[in-house]
Amino acid sequence: MATARAGRAGNGGVQSLQRAFELLERLADTGGEASLSELAASSGLPMPTIHRLIRTLVTLGYVRQNTNRRYALGARLIRLGEHASLQFGTWARPLLAELVDEVGETANLAVLERDEVVYVAQVASRRHSMRMFTEVGRRLLPHGTGVGKAMLATLPPDDVRALLARTGMPSYTDHTHTDVDTFLAHLEHIAEQGYALDESEQELGVRCIAVAVPDTPVPAAVSVSGPEGRLTDTMVRDIAPAVQRIAKRLSEQLTARLPVE
Repeated sequence: MATARAGRAGNGGVQSLQRAFELLERLADTGGEASLSELAASSGLPMPTIHRLIRTLVTLGYVRQNTNRRYALGARLIRLGEHASLQFGTWARPLLAELVDEVGETANLAVLERDEVVYVAQVASRRHSMRMFTEVGRRLLPHGTGVGKAMLATLPPDDVRALLARTGMPSYTDHTHTDVDTFLAHLEHIAEQGYALDESEQELGVRCIAVAVPDTPVPAAVSVSGPEGRLTDTMVRDIAPAVQRIAKRLSEQLTARLPVE
């Protein structure tokens, strides 16, 4: 009898844990905040269950209650996300190094986190030395970077519009996209082409070729960066297939590391 009760308690604990993570995912999907009734409607869970789980998550710091009594993701998740991103970057480095050996230019890996591009790994060129804005830990808005554009091109247009409404589209150089409708058309071209180009849109004189990593839990992209004098149109056409191949292999490795449901 005691064993049966323990089993039921264990199953209940697992179910509560699963539901708590589902609520965190639904809060993330809102892109901002949600009320208890909205969470109940989207999750299908009864209101008492929602209230109990949210209260626990607030106490632990994984969810916060705003002054308008709506709920959003809490600051304690930042540390978890940052460590997960860095681990992603650590095991991706060998493939980035392989890319550098093949193309001769610096390779980067970035993820989309809280509306920002975060660089989580970089392998510098062994042939060329160049100081660029891309460094591990750097955060940038996605509309002004090759990796950001590659990731946004994989999202539904309405989601991109909502993100840009939150971040704005500040101009970093004369080449930065600042009009939403023109930018969305540009993203359609990127999706068709299979890679994005940063044409001195973040830093003058720097060109990047970026490809989204498919089938990742969060948007991610790999890129090759270098001076526009070296990354000519001919070089871009030669390098793009290599970046696409590494992005595909990163996806395959990540899929192999994820637990089977």
